[in-house]
Amino acid sequence: MDSKQKSKGSGENRVEAVGRDRLLSNVRNIGIIAHIDAGKTTTSERILFYAGRVHKLGEVHDGNTVMDWMIQEKERGITITSAATTCYWKEHQINLIDTPGHVDFTAEVERSLRVLDGAVGVFCGVGGVQPQSETVWRQASRYRVPRIAFINKMDRMGADFWRVITEMRERLGANAVPLQIPWGAEEALQGVIDLVNMEAVTFDEQTQGTEMNRVAIPDEMRAAAEAARAELVEKVAEKDETVLETYLEQGDLSADVLKAGIRRVVIANEITPVLCGSSLKNKGVQPLLDAIADFLPSPLDVPPTEGHHPKTGAVVNRKADDAAPLSALVFKLMTDPYVGRIAYLRIYSGVLKKGHNVFNPRSRQRDRIMGLMRVHADSREDIECLYSGEIGAISGIKGVTTGDTLCAENDPVELMRIRFPEPVMFMAVEPKTRADKEKLTTALQSMADEDPTCIVKLDSETGQTVISGMGELHLEILKDRMFREFKVAANTGRPMVAYQESVTEMGKGTHLFDRDLGGQRHVAGITVTVSPLKRGTGNEIKLDVTTRGLPEPYRASVESGLRDGLMTGVLSPYAVTDTLIRVTDVVLDEEFSTEVAFRTAATMALREAVMAAKPVMLEPIMALEIVTPAEYMGEVLGDVSSRRGKVNDMTAKGDLQAVHATVPLAALFGYSTAIRSLTRGRASYTMEPVQFDIVPETLQKELLNR
Repeated sequence: MDSKQKSKGSGENRVEAVGRDRLLSNVRNIGIIAHIDAGKTTTSERILFYAGRVHKLGEVHDGNTVMDWMIQEKERGITITSAATTCYWKEHQINLIDTPGHVDFTAEVERSLRVLDGAVGVFCGVGGVQPQSETVWRQASRYRVPRIAFINKMDRMGADFWRVITEMRERLGANAVPLQIPWGAEEALQGVIDLVNMEAVTFDEQTQGTEMNRVAIPDEMRAAAEAARAELVEKVAEKDETVLETYLEQGDLSADVLKAGIRRVVIANEITPVLCGSSLKNKGVQPLLDAIADFLPSPLDVPPTEGHHPKTGAVVNRKADDAAPLSALVFKLMTDPYVGRIAYLRIYSGVLKKGHNVFNPRSRQRDRIMGLMRVHADSREDIECLYSGEIGAISGIKGVTTGDTLCAENDPVELMRIRFPEPVMFMAVEPKTRADKEKLTTALQSMADEDPTCIVKLDSETGQTVISGMGELHLEILKDRMFREFKVAANTGRPMVAYQESVTEMGKGTHLFDRDLGGQRHVAGITVTVSPLKRGTGNEIKLDVTTRGLPEPYRASVESGLRDGLMTGVLSPYAVTDTLIRVTDVVLDEEFSTEVAFRTAATMALREAVMAAKPVMLEPIMALEIVTPAEYMGEVLGDVSSRRGKVNDMTAKGDLQAVHATVPLAALFGYSTAIRSLTRGRASYTMEPVQFDIVPETLQKELLNR
């Protein structure tokens, strides 16, 4: 074969194209996930440096990192958008995505995990498992992404390796198993003890950690290392029969046998190997790269991706194979001032070539691939093709949105879309002059295309344009981008809480629409029932009428009318959620029924049904963690109570106390200033949305009377 080569993987024959940089079995698609300030970007920068992708170390505090390339990221020292790159380590191709740690940008983590095969969870050796650590861990668990953990900042005062291990087991439910233990602590951190090869590893400071020295384990660490290795072998043997049999036969395990066993149980999501070090001090990152190559899965090691046939609805599986029909998922969009719209995508099967046509099942459109690129943060390298299992970007394609599938038209498939959280805050925005109106519309559309949690809509009551987001910081970044990146002169309102509506009982509504419009009679009747669903499940629409009673395209018109009604609500302009809507009866006039009539009747019947079902307003509730010195506990707890908060538990973190509470978002505006004032600047806090809950009746009356 001149352009293909046969290879074995996952127990079956498959085909790999000859032009690949690395064999598919040596490809790793991984993400770096963590709580804010755990050291994700610093770790990513070290990975790129040691892999030879960059030749100078970038530092977050200096604003010169490769992965944090946006001006807002450099100024604030945080990651806002997920950045992708490709590097090479010991015959392995590592496609790396560095994700944000701030809860306001959780959508970036969600869409990254959707297309990754493995992840590295970074934990602060001092802070341990923090609120956003739990959030990203749950996201990874939902997509069944195998993980390894890296306990960073082991050189800092208060770092405690074993406490973080305990927190991982208790708070994350992770089967955390150390592959290393630290050699030294805090400022005396010398290196790590490798439990697989049973040797100590140090990192030369003169070469920025590039040169590693492997030496015998020092006597004072020998007992701790042997105990930790015994636990490692026991944990792996519990989950892997091959390791267990070898251990029972030989009484010990070679490094190769143990590594093979660790790889199998990691890919099966049965253990989480834990490594440690200090990325800032250049200690421990090369062994982390080795662990990524040795233990995280290749595209061949994960189950085939699942989708459905766009016409028949039949389940379709696509495995990583260059000879299979094309299937790729668009997981991110961005706008480049020179290239235009760029779509990031993961190739699940087949080969995507420049100049070839692809089919989008959602839009039913065929498009030609004009530009194909390999991405390195904000820079790009033009290439001719992307192979199965790889991540890259395309340009020059129109009408594509986040979550779209690109596939072969003669063998179509629609892959599972990405589900994003609901926005919890909104902000009104208007152009300063008439000349800015078009620029504002273009800017908002571009930002909404790039960020699925940035929702733009027109308030029908006030006529204002409203943008919704995941929090105050998210809206602040959107506003900053609008001014600086898109050069729009606009006025913005203050951020406000994005409430929702729902029903508490079953309700029924019937509406008969019968009018003359434009010289034509329009007739349709709809009966709708609504009932509450569990919080967080969203809405569900069921048409409990036959296609004979409600033929196409009237069915689509009814669904469209119902969705319009859900978007506008009945008590207020906020959307209705967590509601089951059933269409139980229709009135069809063979002569005068129209799509317009059915759409309008559906909206009006839904409003009547919701009003009959005792509607209530819902508000976003935040999980709040406050870390404070013990002497300020009284003031902190009193303040939480005054904000309608509920304290769930309190735990000690060294000489500090961590308070975990749930508080309505509406009561947390300006909280950063308040907590600094209460504790003289010594406390810190993090928060994230956890649920929507019913607004107290007295507050609801106030909101509706505004």
